Amino acid sequence: MKSLIVLALLLVLMTSMFFSFNKTVPNISFTTLNSEKMSLEKWRGKPVIVTFWATDCESCLKEIPLWLDLYSRYHAQGLEIIGVSMYYDPPNHVIEFNKLHALPYLITLDIEAKIAKTFGDVKVTPTTFLLNLKGEIVWQKVGLMELAELQPLIENFLKEK
Repeated sequence: MKSLIVLALLLVLMTSMFFSFNKTVPNISFTTLNSEKMSLEKWRGKPVIVTFWATDCESCLKEIPLWLDLYSRYHAQGLEIIGVSMYYDPPNHVIEFNKLHALPYLITLDIEAKIAKTFGDVKVTPTTFLLNLKGEIVWQKVGLMELAELQPLIENFLKEK
């Protein structure tokens, strides 16, 4: 079991080495749980957080209060947050979770793992990306996000707007 975990971590590290920062993410389209059709292109000129999560991921659930805090502080200034539910997370679990917690930020199901592949074939949750105003990845974190790392970057981008 330990060797399997080590192998998974090595694969994550290798993937992140090949997926360099300041790479513009292709314009991907997705549908939110509210049936809204969206695309990343819509938010060029705004900082965007894309976080990959699952309803059975303890670290992901620990991050939700942080996302709620960031959203309430910065959404009116232009920050967008997109929660991407992993392909293996049952859609009914995600829908029920969202109903129960009324998450204010966008949630989408990545049933075919297209969004995960676009972001370097994300396999581990939580994995989070920050896109700058040009749609380039400027920050990435595998594992529990720390507000102190991310908040100053967001504030700088909002000042640039």
